[in-house]
Amino acid sequence: MTDAADTVRGLDLGLRGRVVLVTGGVRGVGAGISAVFADQGATVVTCARRPVEGLPYEFHSCDVRDAAAVGGLIEAIVAEHGRLDVVVNNAGGSPYALTAEASPKFHQKIVELNLLGMLHVSQAANAVMQGQRGGGSIVSISSVSAGRPSPGTAAYSAAKAGVESLTTTLAVEWAPKVRVNALVVGMVETEQAELFYGDAESQAAVAATVPLGRLAKPTDIGWAAAFLASDAAAYISGAKMAVHGGGEPPAYLSASSANK
Repeated sequence: MTDAADTVRGLDLGLRGRVVLVTGGVRGVGAGISAVFADQGATVVTCARRPVEGLPYEFHSCDVRDAAAVGGLIEAIVAEHGRLDVVVNNAGGSPYALTAEASPKFHQKIVELNLLGMLHVSQAANAVMQGQRGGGSIVSISSVSAGRPSPGTAAYSAAKAGVESLTTTLAVEWAPKVRVNALVVGMVETEQAELFYGDAESQAAVAATVPLGRLAKPTDIGWAAAFLASDAAAYISGAKMAVHGGGEPPAYLSASSANK
């Protein structure tokens, strides 16, 4: 299957010269997002908790769960570039852990990373965007897990539901200078796909359940984020855009003998 970066090569979303922060933008989905914005000519800044060698983008060490550290990160970006036009709240994730077996500390850290981290970054970015000409755009990465049962990732799913709630609220509070949207992301083929979907044979079987017949590439998410950040989406705010290849067909369809 052709990568989205190939099928839309040459598309110009008008992002050249804009300053974009992609949290957790160094691996997996985040790397795909960073690559698309960079290909569009944006100045890409990334952050993660640990330094990354050989990264082609400006990098800052930052734990988004730490509000003070986030404030320092935003200040450093503005000091270097004079503005901040786009934030993509991508930092997040969770290992598999059944709810009854996970510790309270585990649950707390997952919620802090996936929900409070998004809030800290958005709040600090908004403070800058409100005072600059053209305002800004904030795009947060949510998950299909936010809207369905997700055994093994309960705290993560609840946090992502919170991200979607915050998106609609902040879009009202921070308008008209700042647009706030979310991407509801489905299954993505990353370098860690085996941890979530099994070996190559298992991944192929999982991909076959997706209406579009494949898992997303990280750049599929990147193009959706770039669109929402662009002037082409100038009247889109408070939206939750599904990027899941058609979603997950109801389980009963494969179990039922009807209509077969």
